[in-house]
Amino acid sequence: MLIRNAEIEGRLSGLRVRDGRIEAIAPGLRAEPGERVIDGGGGALVPGLHDHHIHLFALAASLRSVDCGPPLDAEGMALRIRSAVASVPGGWIRGVGYHEAVAGDIDRGFLDACAGDVPVRVQHRSGRLWILNSAALERLPSGGLDDNPLERRGGALTGRLYDGDDWLAAHLRSERPDLSGVGALLARRGVTGVTDTGHANDAATFAALRDARRRGELTQDLLVFGRQSLDAVVGEAGIRPGAVKFHLHDGDLPDLEVFRGDIARAHDSGRSIAVHCVTVPDLVVTLTCLAEAGARAGDRIEHASLVPPDLIGWMAELGVTVVTQPHFIAERGDSYRADLEAEDVPWLYRAGSLIEAGIPVAGGSDAPYGRPDPWASMQAAVDRRTGEGVVLGDDERLSPEAALGLYTGAADLPGGPSRRLAVGGPADVALLDRPWARAREALGDVDVRLTLKAGDPVWAGPSLDRQLVEPTRTDV
Repeated sequence: MLIRNAEIEGRLSGLRVRDGRIEAIAPGLRAEPGERVIDGGGGALVPGLHDHHIHLFALAASLRSVDCGPPLDAEGMALRIRSAVASVPGGWIRGVGYHEAVAGDIDRGFLDACAGDVPVRVQHRSGRLWILNSAALERLPSGGLDDNPLERRGGALTGRLYDGDDWLAAHLRSERPDLSGVGALLARRGVTGVTDTGHANDAATFAALRDARRRGELTQDLLVFGRQSLDAVVGEAGIRPGAVKFHLHDGDLPDLEVFRGDIARAHDSGRSIAVHCVTVPDLVVTLTCLAEAGARAGDRIEHASLVPPDLIGWMAELGVTVVTQPHFIAERGDSYRADLEAEDVPWLYRAGSLIEAGIPVAGGSDAPYGRPDPWASMQAAVDRRTGEGVVLGDDERLSPEAALGLYTGAADLPGGPSRRLAVGGPADVALLDRPWARAREALGDVDVRLTLKAGDPVWAGPSLDRQLVEPTRTDV
């Protein structure tokens, strides 16, 4: 394949792909007989993007779920659930993205009023809480207080289930969803690699992801984080085990000695760690235990949702990487303004100050808990505006080039040097619908015309369909 008339690092050029790798980059490349030729239309050609923090099976499930999040209100949510009940008679209704701004601290009674005797479960956007209605609870074991994690008040089930995903999945006997929709969604936005950061990922999860990739449901390369049990997993081309993931919860923080030991065991097995930190106590505990156990290259802070100024130097000294979600400023910023103390708001999802301190920073969607759109995330990193247009942390803004860099670092080196298109390198590329000078002015408006993974088209916009089907016969 030959892509001509594309902008590569500011210069109109051509790029030839052969056997999954880039064979040549130069202006004026001539088409060979039978070679497919793509007219880049002057659009920028960039390395395929890597989403450094995503939850693939949860994202696949969310694509078949009812969105119950803001800006809906209680009536709007109820109407949406009733509509789903009518369209899926007799089946489970699964809602996602709920936040108290919609209808407050809901319980089984609210959902009973929405769905009657149809089983409904709704997930809070934090991912930590499910709310189930009475019909759903009837399909689960009730038992005594010690038999399950379902919340009770005054001996009665409220319908709330905190941090019980494994228990719920076991009792629902849920099958893992097909990932083809996820693979296509990501490819359409130029994503050729992802890091699945589920803390409960084990050998069975790894095998399911591997099999999905073998079936072609996913075209992206995969780095899979998870439990210590992934030590025994052997990867293959396109999928490898990665860091040990820890999921801290403010208010239920681990014993420091135990956590230090867990970190040491991960490092002794040759694996780095990745720690979910969304509060200041989460971050302090993590940094304390890392300092005592000894940090390792590749250790990561996931989210770093709140970083006080006095912790930045400590993070830099330990050499940790931050993988964050600047798009949460756009998606949730107004809720944060209402919920947080005013002095904490500038500490949200920092980027500029961390990079200035020498801390590697990369981006990940956290999908389905955030939008799986890296271009929207880049735009949020540049402007840091909430939905109501308020700028949060003006000093944390990134240049468009630095924002692109959040998603072009290597899977094993997020926040490191951006990958470049180079002769001999993998043909993982995304062709944009505009030159970089226009793209950088409105990253959120960028469309991807073509995505290649190892030289194969995994996404092509309508304007390129014919060019991909019809090889050239003579050079022009």
